[in-house]
Amino acid sequence: MTFIETPNAPVPGGHYSQAVVHNGLVYLSGILPITPAGEKLNDATVVQQTEQILANLDAILDEAGSQRDKVLKVSIFIADITAWSAVNQVYAQFFGDHRPARSVVPCSTLHYGFGIELEAVAAV
Repeated sequence: MTFIETPNAPVPGGHYSQAVVHNGLVYLSGILPITPAGEKLNDATVVQQTEQILANLDAILDEAGSQRDKVLKVSIFIADITAWSAVNQVYAQFFGDHRPARSVVPCSTLHYGFGIELEAVAAV
């Protein structure tokens, strides 16, 4: 088991790792729209929040020895389901032809007032 931490994504704010690699898979913790420098994008649009989350995803995958076309499963938690169309458009541009399995979970406002959070599992 290998615990992943990269300075190219926000440092964990609690007792968890950015990701854990085990048996050829990388399990990514929930990713929030926070820059690597620690700036919380809670006042940004859900599109901007999604773009930051996906940039963080790329950075963590890279540190784990993986990449976006190896993502197997994504779970997206979204506070305003009416924003789903805009989020899905950014998500589709990010992944291109790659289509991981996915869950979309409408929920109440997330930590720090964020509108979206993403977690994923990828092959290494």
